[in-house]
Amino acid sequence: MEGNLITGLNRRKGKIFFLFLVCSFLAWFLSNLSDSYESRTNFTLNYKSLPDSLILGNKASKNLEAKVRTSGFQLMYYRFFSKQIDVDLSNVGYQNGEYVITEDNLKKQMDKQLSQNVSLLDLDRSRWVVDLYQVSQKALAIKPNIELKFQPNHILDGVLTISPDSIVVKGPASEIDTLFEVETEPIILNNLSEDFSEEASIVFPKGLDNSIFSSNRTQVSGHVVKFSEKVFEVEVKPVNFPDDYEVKMFPNTVSLVCKASLEQLKTLDPGSFEIIADYKQLGGNANNSLFLKVAKKPGTVYAVRLQQRTVNFVLERK
Repeated sequence: MEGNLITGLNRRKGKIFFLFLVCSFLAWFLSNLSDSYESRTNFTLNYKSLPDSLILGNKASKNLEAKVRTSGFQLMYYRFFSKQIDVDLSNVGYQNGEYVITEDNLKKQMDKQLSQNVSLLDLDRSRWVVDLYQVSQKALAIKPNIELKFQPNHILDGVLTISPDSIVVKGPASEIDTLFEVETEPIILNNLSEDFSEEASIVFPKGLDNSIFSSNRTQVSGHVVKFSEKVFEVEVKPVNFPDDYEVKMFPNTVSLVCKASLEQLKTLDPGSFEIIADYKQLGGNANNSLFLKVAKKPGTVYAVRLQQRTVNFVLERK
């Protein structure tokens, strides 16, 4: 029993000793961290206030090493959390074909953003080269890469609506001079019987590493209507025939099939169309057959089709 008691007391003394040892180490460690030290540390650069005439290239370095004097606490913080420095490029210099920020300029900007207990001693270089390019810009039309399949007797009314229908690209002239349009990702819509609207990503050409685009998506929409067909008997109009001859057509009317919406078909009549037989087609050849041409049709119809492509004629002197 007495031996167990002594052993327990020794263990307790050991724990107390270890606790005091840890506390002493922490006190010493914290005391040393409060002292000032000189050390090199890394900063992350965030470029801002870029002139409208310039664009930041992908090779622009965003890490800077600098020598500072500060407390051990601050240095330990920098070891785990990189300090971000905003770099104003509004007055960036241009020397020997490169855009540069002088050491003094960069130091002044950094000093304003570092805490008062941090002294900036030295940078890892005397001039800071920034990967910048002169900006060219142009508008590019957006071409929808779309495949539409409709239910029977349905059709797209008018043209597709693209919003936005163009984007602006900014970048080095060498990258964008040959660009005129961009396409959307493929869109396939089946069994359409009503209006549609689809958001689509824009596919950008490769090799534009230093260019930026005003948008990367667009909305493609369309109006779908149900259509029908109606046959009209339209009189053939002779044109460019000799004035001193009377022209007789065989036949003098032909059937024209019109495809349009039901509402549109109700407003149409044979006078809505004009079919001509042009005598100039012959070009002096001895022939009495002419090809027919639809010279006028309403802009709102989807398609017209002649059921007869040619007409015969006879000339009789007046």
